[in-house]
Amino acid sequence: MAEAVVSAAVSTPSVAVPAPLPVRAVLPWAFFVGLLALIALYFVGAEQGATSLFAGSDVHEWVHDGRHLLGFPCH
Repeated sequence: MAEAVVSAAVSTPSVAVPAPLPVRAVLPWAFFVGLLALIALYFVGAEQGATSLFAGSDVHEWVHDGRHLLGFPCH
């Protein structure tokens, strides 16, 4: 009899299930983050030489260590 009272008093905890995110809410942010990533990749990987948007080597010097870290050759 005591076992039945103890087991009835102990209830299983309810698990909170997060609400699903709709794709329409996430898609603009995913596009924005992807665009920023592509711009950063361009400046780190290709901003020198014929594809340069800015004259001089200022951008190259700012991202020089990042190029080597990511494996882009630069000299």
